[in-house]
Parts: sequence; structure tokens; C-alpha cells
Amino acid sequence: MSTLEPERGAGTGTLVEPTPQVSHGDGDHERFAHYVQKDKIMESALSGSPVVALCGKVWVPGRDPKKYPVCPMCKEIFEGMSPGDDEGAGDGGK
Repeated sequence: MSTLEPERGAGTGTLVEPTPQVSHGDGDHERFAHYVQKDKIMESALSGSPVVALCGKVWVPGRDPKKYPVCPMCKEIFEGMSPGDDEGAGDGGK
């Protein structure tokens, strides 16, 4: 979305395009193993399509999840599910 910011002392404005916030770093959201449906993990491995964790994180798995602690939000959601609600939820590559 563009905004029009007036310049000081002038009757015209400058068009400012916001820069999207894209993180390529290894932030905190990257430091967890997430819970994902097992069939979705296999599908992602074959097709390269992204998966969606219980916490809502969307990514293409590629790291060894055994090296990371379980996402606290995924764990809380998983533990709150009924035994029949998991629909094959696995450990997001964990």
C-alpha cells in the first residue's frame, strides 16, 4: 500500500512504497520443530510444496527437526486435541 508523505516546505508529496518484511535469517520461529500431519510431510518431501504446522507456520521442511526443541504453541495445540482430532498429525519432521 502506498502512502503520500508531504515534503517539508513544499506543496507536493513523495510517493513511498513500503518494503515487505522478509526474514532470511534463523530467527526464533526457525528454531523449533513443528507438528504437521504426517501425510503432508511426505507430500512435501516428494513435491517440495510447503506444509502448515499446527501453530500456523508455513514452510518447506528441510532441516533435521531432531536438532530443535518442539514449538511450544504446536505442543500446546496438540495436547489439547482429542485423540481422534490429530488426523495423522506428526512431529513436523520431528
